[in-house]
Amino acid sequence: MKNIRLVLVIIITLLAAGNIYLGLQFFLCKAELNRANQSLYTRQINEKTLDFAKLFVEKVLSGTGEIDFEERLKLENSVRDINDQKIFDQWQKFVKSENDGDAQKQVSALFTMLLNKITK
Repeated sequence: MKNIRLVLVIIITLLAAGNIYLGLQFFLCKAELNRANQSLYTRQINEKTLDFAKLFVEKVLSGTGEIDFEERLKLENSVRDINDQKIFDQWQKFVKSENDGDAQKQVSALFTMLLNKITK
């Protein structure tokens, strides 16, 4: 009877220790998954920001003439994909610029915001 009791105590102790170990591993894996998801989100935002910046340079700054409706729509959708209200508001200020001096000032502010948005 004492041997059975001793075996049961050892088994219960091992099972409890196993549960504690597995619980700890679960929380460590969950924390690692959260870090990986955050890293993925940051990378996606960086890619969207860089895509918009590249498109902006290609179509607006390096463009030779007026930008047609489809190109403006691409730019608008690209800036919306970044999902940052401040950048979108700055984009709207650029679009509504009255003269070249104001547009140049708004472009500078827009690119400063874009560069600040990109993180490591």
